[in-house]
Order: sequence, then structure tokens, then C-alpha cells
Amino acid sequence: SISPHFSHHFFLSSSSPPANFPGACQASQVADLFPSVTPEVVVREARLDDSWEVVETHCSSFFPEYSFPLDFVMRIDRLIAMIFGFPVPHGCKRTCLVAVVGSSTNTFYIESDDLKFGGFDAKFSLNKGHVAGILTVDTVADFLPRKGSLRQRRTGIAYISNVAVREKFRRLGIAKRLVAKAEAQAWSWGCHAVALHCDLNNPGATNLYKSQGFKCIKVPEGANWPQPKTSPDIQFNFMMKLVRAPTTSS
Repeated sequence: SISPHFSHHFFLSSSSPPANFPGACQASQVADLFPSVTPEVVVREARLDDSWEVVETHCSSFFPEYSFPLDFVMRIDRLIAMIFGFPVPHGCKRTCLVAVVGSSTNTFYIESDDLKFGGFDAKFSLNKGHVAGILTVDTVADFLPRKGSLRQRRTGIAYISNVAVREKFRRLGIAKRLVAKAEAQAWSWGCHAVALHCDLNNPGATNLYKSQGFKCIKVPEGANWPQPKTSPDIQFNFMMKLVRAPTTSS
């Protein structure tokens, strides 16, 4: 069944995320493994006019077994939750990044400084290309161990989730580009590290993150560290990486 809530990891650039939903898919589950990237790929923050393609990429990557009408209902559910969302904790940030193919460098935009929709600037492109991959990065720290006896949120660590690349665009290095952009975003927020959970049964994704400098962090025995709300049968590696000032644009 479809939860009435949308994963707070999957959201357009805003400080207003949706709530968690059981079955939230995490950064480990859909990733391409090869480093070559076509020059037509642009990684940027998602905009309002990307919404449906972001939903399509998410659902087709993480729930390919769903068929009509359930797949359509799920897409509408995700779309509504993604656009309207819920407030993040004070001082936290969240953004959805998209990898776009086929966009022109001379793209023409229609926008208004006064028009807002669901907390977003309404910005529409007449030649924006197609969304090939998505990633969410935040500083909400829902899946990071809490600090001290008061269980305070950890700060200075960004969390990556929902990395997905459409099937026909895999093996082009798009996931690597998305992760690199997320690291740059984390640095701009003042974070010193990024973290993610990776499915133990997905060695390809684990190797991808290790190739980009992520290290597996051993959870102390008996510790009750939070984990993504997916199938109870899935076990995760918790991985982290220190971030540095970006040297080139992603």
C-alpha cells in the first residue's frame, strides 16, 4: 500500500520537505558505475518544472515492479508531497539535485520574482532538457546518530539519499556527478562531512561510493543508530566522507 507521506529525502530545493514514508529508498539502490560523462550532462538544483520527471525517475528506479493503476497513484502521491511538503527543523536545509541531458546553454526562462508555488520560485524553461538522474542532500540528520544524553541533532554533516539514474542513462558517470555536486552543496552549507546508507547487497553502489572517498563506518555493538525506513530485510553500510572546498564546478 502507498503511505500518505512522501519521503522527506525526495524534494525540490527548499527548506520545506515532506515527511518520511515507509519504504523510502536510499542512496545505495540505483547508481551507475562508470566514470565517463557526456558533456551534455548538467547537474543543478531541481526546479518546479522538473517535478514530474523527478517523480518518474524516482518511481521507475525504485519501484519498477509496480504496474497500473498503482504506479500512477504512487506518482501522483509523490508529486503532491514533493511540491507541498512540510517544514524542516529550524536551521536545516534540503535540496534535490537533478542531472539534465539535452539542455541548451542558451535556455530561455519564464520567471517571476513575485510568483511562488509550494515555497518555490516559479521558474520554467522552454528548452530545459530531460532529467536523467536525481539525488537529495540535507542537513536534517534524521539518519545520523544523535549527540549526548539529550539526543541532539548532529550538525555539520550532510546526508545523501535517493540517488537514482534512469535506465537508459546509466553507465555514463551521472551518479558520480550527482554525488560530487552534493558534496559541493554540503560544503556551501558549512558542512565538514557527508554521509549515506548503502545496501549491503549492492556491492556496485558500495564500490561507487568507495571510489569517491567514502569509508564504511562500523556501528558500535549495541548502538541504536537510526536507519532508513525500508524493508526490514535490508541491511546497510553506514558510509561517510570528509568534504573539501570544490576546485571545479560540477
